[in-house]
Amino acid sequence: MTGPLAGLRVIEMAGLGPAPFAGMVFADLGATVVRVDRPGQSAVPLPPRDDLQGRGKRSIAVDLKRPEGAALVRALAARADVLVEGFRPGVAERLGIGPGECHAVNPRLVYGRVTGWGQEGPLAGTAGHDITYLARTGVLHAIGPAGGPPVPPLNLLGDYGGGGMLLVAGVLAALWQAQRTGEGQVVDAAIVDGTTLLATQLYGLLHSGAWQDRRGANLLDGGAPFYGVYETADGRHLAVGPLEPKFYAEFTARLGLDPALAPDQLDIASWPRLRTLIAARLATRTRAEWVEAFADGDACVAPVLSLAEAPEDPHLRARGTFVEAHGARQPAPAPRFSATPAAAPSLPPPLPGEHTRAVLADWSIPDAEALLAAGVAHQADPPPA
Repeated sequence: MTGPLAGLRVIEMAGLGPAPFAGMVFADLGATVVRVDRPGQSAVPLPPRDDLQGRGKRSIAVDLKRPEGAALVRALAARADVLVEGFRPGVAERLGIGPGECHAVNPRLVYGRVTGWGQEGPLAGTAGHDITYLARTGVLHAIGPAGGPPVPPLNLLGDYGGGGMLLVAGVLAALWQAQRTGEGQVVDAAIVDGTTLLATQLYGLLHSGAWQDRRGANLLDGGAPFYGVYETADGRHLAVGPLEPKFYAEFTARLGLDPALAPDQLDIASWPRLRTLIAARLATRTRAEWVEAFADGDACVAPVLSLAEAPEDPHLRARGTFVEAHGARQPAPAPRFSATPAAAPSLPPPLPGEHTRAVLADWSIPDAEALLAAGVAHQADPPPA
C-alpha cells in the first residue's frame, strides 16, 4: 500500500453511510482496512461490486450472533490500530465488541463510533436519517428558496460532512494521542455535532446580525442575485458567484450589463430588479456560449454540470479528480500528498466475506480453519470471471 497511512490497520464494522465512508478514506490514504460483514449479507442495498465506498478494503464474514464471532472480532482488534462502527448506542456492547472489551485486549486501540444523535442524550437510542439530524441543527432550515420549503442537500452535509469526515478527523487526532501516550480512546462522532460544527460561521453571522434566520434572504443562500443559479437559453444552468466588487465588475462587463442602468451591487432594496436583469441576460445564450464568454477570467461563473458530465470537465480531467478503477469511473483519493501520494484504489469493492481466509492468515488469527469449519467465519469465493 502507498499513501500517508500505509501500515495502519483499521477494522470497519459493516454498515451504511458515514462509517464506510471513513473506512474508504483510510483505505484511500494507504491504510489496511478490513470490513467485518455478516455472513451472506451486504450492508448496502446494491450489488457489492458497485458499492464504491468499499474500494481498497478486504472483507471478512463473521457470525456476530455467536460468542466465538465476537471473540474473533476482539482478536482482530488486538492486532489493529483503529476500529470504526456505526451501530446504535449499546449494540456493540451487546455483541461483546464494545470499547471496554476491545480495550481490554488492546489499550492502544482508537475506537471510532459514528451515529446520528451521539452516544448519549434523549434521542440517542432512536432511529433517524440525515434529514432528521439536519432538521434539529438549524442547518436544514437555512437551505432552500425564499417562500419554499427547506431542501435536503442530498445526504452529503450530514452523513458525510458532519459524520464521516468528523469521524476521520477524530480518529486521526486520537491516533496522534495514542502514539504519544500509548493509550487509545473512544471517539464519539455524532452527525448533529458535526453538522452544527460546519455551521459555525453561520451562527457567528447570525449572532452579529449579519444573517437573517430565513431562507433566500442572505448573501450565500441564494438571496443575493450575484450568488445563485440561473437558467440559460437551452434549459441548462450557470452558477454565478462574483461576491467581491472587482469580480462583480468583470461579471457585469462580460454579461453586457450597462453599469449606468444596473443597480448597485450592495443595494439590497434593488436586488429583485438586479436579479431580473441578470436572469434576462443569461437566458439569451446557451450554457456553452456563456461558458465561452466567461472563460479565462475572474467573473466566478461556472456551468452546473450533472453527475454524468462532471468527469468530462476539462479542469477535473487535468487534475485527475476522477479515476477509472476496476471498471468504474469514480472520485480519486483526496487530498494530495507531495511525499506520500495515494494510489488509485488497489482493490475493487469486496463481496461480503471474500477475503476471510486471507485475512485470518495475514493477521495471524489462531485456529482459522476451525473457525471456518464451525461456521463462525465464512469464506465467500467470488464467481469466476
